[in-house]
Amino acid sequence: EVQLVESGGGLVQAGGSLRLSCAASGFTFDDYAIGWFRQAPGKEWEGLSCISSSDGITYYTDSVKGRFAISRDNARNTVYLQMNSLKPDDTAIYYCAAGLYSNSTNAYNYWGQGTQVTVSS
Repeated sequence: EVQLVESGGGLVQAGGSLRLSCAASGFTFDDYAIGWFRQAPGKEWEGLSCISSSDGITYYTDSVKGRFAISRDNARNTVYLQMNSLKPDDTAIYYCAAGLYSNSTNAYNYWGQGTQVTVSS
C-alpha cells in the first residue's frame, strides 16, 4: 500500500520555524520527485517546493524562496521541509506528494493526508 505521511505541523508564532517531514512507503521512493503543496481556506492550491528523485535538484516558489528549504533522505524514504521566518500568511494545510518534478498538482500520483500549520501574529 502506497503511503505518504506528513508530520511536524503545529502552532507557531510569526518569525518561528517548523520542520515538516514526509515519510513514504509502498513504492520505490528513489524513482519519484517529491513536492510540497499547501492549501489555505478559500485559497487555491499552491505549489511550494519540489526536489528531484536522485540528483537533488530543487525548486521554490517565490513566496517561500529564502525561507523554506527542502531536502530528502533516500535511505529513510523521507523528505523534509524546513520552514523559517514563518508568517501568518503561511497558515494552511501542508501536503507532500510523489510524482514528476513539477510545481503542478497534476504531476503527482501519490498524496499524503496533510498536516496543519498555523502561524499566529
